[in-house]
Amino acid sequence: MGLGQGYPQGTGCGLSSHKPQKPATKTVTAGRKASLTGPVVNVPVWRASTHLYENVAELEAGKGRNEDGRFFYGRRGSPTQWSLADALTAMEPGAHGTMLYPSGVAAIACALLSVLKAGDVLLMTDNAYDPSRSLADGFLKRFGVETRYFDPRTADYDALFCDRTRAILLESPGSLTFEMQDIPAICASAKKRNVVTLLDNTWATSYFHTALDKGIDMAILSCTKYIVGHSDVMMGSVTTHDKLWTKLRHTAQQLGQTVSPDDAYLASRGLRTLSVRMKAHEASALHIAQWLQTQADVAAVFHPALPDCPGHDIWKRDFTGSSGLFSFIHTGDTATAAAFVDALQLFGIGYSWGGFESLALPVQPEKYRSVVAWDKPGTLIRLQIGLEDTDDLIADLGQAFEVARTGR
Repeated sequence: MGLGQGYPQGTGCGLSSHKPQKPATKTVTAGRKASLTGPVVNVPVWRASTHLYENVAELEAGKGRNEDGRFFYGRRGSPTQWSLADALTAMEPGAHGTMLYPSGVAAIACALLSVLKAGDVLLMTDNAYDPSRSLADGFLKRFGVETRYFDPRTADYDALFCDRTRAILLESPGSLTFEMQDIPAICASAKKRNVVTLLDNTWATSYFHTALDKGIDMAILSCTKYIVGHSDVMMGSVTTHDKLWTKLRHTAQQLGQTVSPDDAYLASRGLRTLSVRMKAHEASALHIAQWLQTQADVAAVFHPALPDCPGHDIWKRDFTGSSGLFSFIHTGDTATAAAFVDALQLFGIGYSWGGFESLALPVQPEKYRSVVAWDKPGTLIRLQIGLEDTDDLIADLGQAFEVARTGR
């Protein structure tokens, strides 16, 4: 079968042609065009490095066409990857296309590299994901990009920019201490200066927070987390509008970024249950966060959906829900907090989150700050609330508090 046969051309590409639908409906229908799935419900897994042409004329004709939906070479993908890109694009109103990457860090790196050059200044929120900081302080610095960190709680957005500022990377809420940022206000200031705005939107996903319609230029996801949802795939994505699409796409291709069809298939399958999983994560996490607020060994709980949490008003205005990730301060020292985490039986100890299982992680925010000191007494513990029964999780947390307090 030649490349011009079997699948209509120009139909993939992560471009959204869906009529307006509710988010839960989109998670089920998006990316399931008949041109990509054929007669089956789920898109098949196309494993191929080589795509064959009918003749030399077709080979030559394909060289100038750089779009999904057209077979070219395995690194450009197949209907398996195109379907997932199409679905993620449909989740973001105003989006033009989505590129897929082998990890969330790869997505952040390629997004930044597509809009920065030597001599530019990158603004980065001081509560950013540590690998984002490592990329800025290492790789980008070596190539002549200066990174300036700023307090995520600032309200003086205009003062952040200089003549060399070309991009600003946001994370709202921060994935350790959960500060919220006024995304529309920051974007308004950035657009006056033609500064590209990028948002790590992994905490809420586009299910609970659509980013592009708030002014963001590039919405970044670690699909490893809630999109996949089953703790078995590494993947990232960047979704953008038409003005930056070509830059983003060409940068990814020049750096050889691609994802396997098997991983794309699993991510697409995870997306189909995103609605029910996010609602379950949200309900359980809020219930447990409220319970933690009543515990003597807890000094503070950082969850944006709690009315007394700083930034709650922004969350309430811009988000339609919350996820399963939040943190709290254990009143004990580092050793006591470690004893608490070690005593947990239903919570694993691990860096990732967004899967079906609950996780607990003691963290030290002071190690990941440049301009905002973290000097709150006690020890910060981050929780990912999975899909277990909340009564069982609360009982587990309760016994761990007792073990840490008494030593038995």
